[in-house]
Amino acid sequence: MKRLKIMFFFYRLGGGGAARTILNIVNHLDRTKFEPILVTLDFTYDYEQYVKDDVTFIKLPTKRLRKSMIPLAKLIRNERPDVLFSTVATYNVITILAKLLSLTNVRVIVREAALLGGTKREDRKLKVYGFLYKFANRVVALSEGVKENVIKKYNVKEDKLTVIYNPVDLSHIDKQATNERLPKNLVAILKQNERLIVTAGRLVEEKDQRTLLNAFQLVRREMNCQLAILGEGELEEDLKRYATDLGIADDVHFVGFQQNPYVFFKHADVFALTSRSEGFGHVLVEALATKTPIATTRCNPGADEVLANGEYGKVCDVGDAETMAQHMIELLNLTEAERTKIVEKGRKRANQFAVEKIVEQYERLFRETADS
Repeated sequence: MKRLKIMFFFYRLGGGGAARTILNIVNHLDRTKFEPILVTLDFTYDYEQYVKDDVTFIKLPTKRLRKSMIPLAKLIRNERPDVLFSTVATYNVITILAKLLSLTNVRVIVREAALLGGTKREDRKLKVYGFLYKFANRVVALSEGVKENVIKKYNVKEDKLTVIYNPVDLSHIDKQATNERLPKNLVAILKQNERLIVTAGRLVEEKDQRTLLNAFQLVRREMNCQLAILGEGELEEDLKRYATDLGIADDVHFVGFQQNPYVFFKHADVFALTSRSEGFGHVLVEALATKTPIATTRCNPGADEVLANGEYGKVCDVGDAETMAQHMIELLNLTEAERTKIVEKGRKRANQFAVEKIVEQYERLFRETADS
């Protein structure tokens, strides 16, 4: 069987679920059947250290996404991949246009990872994306909810869509979570000998950490505990001021982006998420993998699909700080036996998203698309 050359195009290997997804697929493809090529813009980021040595890694000579189209088209023409793959709507547009400029017959697969749209302006933009997606051979949606959104708002036909969940590298998470060299900021928090709540995500409106701070204030009235917030973003200073206004600043720790978030998850008594929406909720699977109880907003479609409507974690409505606080208190008060039962069940759920299983689905898709 001929080895297929798969070219992956991504903006940069910074933090975030999309970068982890690309890395997991690239690193775990069967090398006897596939030859991966990873293409990014001219950036240097932490996740690059995890790219396996046998992956052809190419950086285009620009940091501007708009200026990457022609260099990418030339690279496609030179490398002649069998399949071109990209994820995130704006990168998908560049990928499709570069393919058309390349004047090659490379097959294109684009992946939608977010629940976009809502305003009239955004919905009009999605219709443009949907028009361009007509030039793609397949569209991957990372959840059933995202699939429904792409059909409705992009006008993409259902028979072009395939749902494939995010791959999670459980062995990597296990190794990182049990790392004995704890970050200094985690050591400082643990020295306080109080129960620990952890969250992770960009500090932006969509993640709604304000609701988490409101909920944490209510929890703090009932018991001694600490909150560690992993991530960076434009709202960091606003959130710090808000924590001060709530009188909880001494118990809230903004620890920034962490290359190894899993060691924080592992030492937490509760993992909390208050996002308004999540296309999949990758971080929820990672928390399940570290055997950490979860309290989350519904953040459709992600939480409901990952946690099976509350079967694997406690779920409340978006923005509902009171119920969120109640759920966190319940989890913090679990007996050891109750906690063990919950986290073992959660780990079994995480196993369903194991990278080996998910990458097999991608391999079938790549083969089918190349042969079409």
